[in-house]
Amino acid sequence: MISYESIFKNMGESARAASLVLQQLPEERINDVLRAMAQALVTHTDCILEANHKDMESARDVVPDTMLDRLLLSKDRIEQMAEGVRQVSLLASPVGSVLESINRPNGLHIEKRAVPFGVIGIIFEARPNVTVDAGALCFKTANATILRGGKEAFNTNQVIVSIMQDVLEEHDLPRLAIQLVEVLDREAVSVLLQQRRYIDVIIPRGGAGLIQRVVQDSMIPVIETGSGVCHTYVDVDANLEMALDIAVNAKVQRPSVCNSMETLLVHEGIAKEFLVALEKKLASHHVTIHGTPEVLQIIKGIAVDEHSFSTEYNDFDLNVAIVSSLDDAILHINRYTTHHSEAIVTDNVVSAQRFMNLIDCSTVYHNASTRFTDGFEFGFGAEIGISTQKLHARGPMGLQALTSYKYFVFGTGQIRS
Repeated sequence: MISYESIFKNMGESARAASLVLQQLPEERINDVLRAMAQALVTHTDCILEANHKDMESARDVVPDTMLDRLLLSKDRIEQMAEGVRQVSLLASPVGSVLESINRPNGLHIEKRAVPFGVIGIIFEARPNVTVDAGALCFKTANATILRGGKEAFNTNQVIVSIMQDVLEEHDLPRLAIQLVEVLDREAVSVLLQQRRYIDVIIPRGGAGLIQRVVQDSMIPVIETGSGVCHTYVDVDANLEMALDIAVNAKVQRPSVCNSMETLLVHEGIAKEFLVALEKKLASHHVTIHGTPEVLQIIKGIAVDEHSFSTEYNDFDLNVAIVSSLDDAILHINRYTTHHSEAIVTDNVVSAQRFMNLIDCSTVYHNASTRFTDGFEFGFGAEIGISTQKLHARGPMGLQALTSYKYFVFGTGQIRS
């Protein structure tokens, strides 16, 4: 019988030892390794695509089309992943930076410095790009990584991690600084989540079910990333052409991802004109409208039900409702938000400010698509996830979110009386 406890003990001990090696590396050496990883991903594109083809064939007709889109890799997507690693190599590491400095009357000098967590566990679903992003970001911040991806992407993840491990080995660094959990049994996840002795923090990335399970079962501190029931509110004072462009982009540019729009709210003062124009814009994309009765008097669609406004479709489906005021829009969004990304389109600066101040989410937009909630788009090079909680990290998590801090206290012989 397989002892999951033994497997994760060995992985944890190896990761802990590797993290101590990483913490002693100069930043330039870390950057050299990252650049080599980026090049290795491109060099081994054919191997990655071959493994991804196996995963796609196994997943077809088993998982939703939206998940297939997340799973699918191409030469362009691999190049984008490699470019993300290159961008991470160009960023300054927060590790060692002084966050606060205090001089006490007794002569003690105190510095609050950013430090690595040590070992970070990532649990995610069928998104091979997360394997690369997580490995690169954690390595940049001198954290060892234990990755547990979904079974749908197992072959792809295995090849990607092997490529990154080979680069580590070529640079005389611990191969097991980046590890992939190769046990696919769901029960093994429960054992992994008990490894508090070895893993400092767990970050789940995936659907609401996965995230909820990790939050509920983990003995390890969790940075909660959330599902994306994202809203766009088109205000009475909106530029309607701009609003159309933003709404269409937020819904159809890549509907399978967590920052795509799931609900559109429209002020009653411009509802008829805007919705008729929107219907024409969306026609070629075959978006199914889930509308309230008022909406369905204006455009075609199906009626919303009790679950519609809480649903993350990740598909060509869109909830549409008409509201009577800005405050009604705020109330609706704060009721159904998953605290991810919300947007207002308006030329009224006062309304925009009220919306942005009162909406409870990690990222709020004025006159822009929610699709920009992304570490690469924010200039982080890549991201480890979108945090929807309020402690430690919030929004797209880049390098700073992968550090903790400790106090360095310098004295000249002081003793406490």
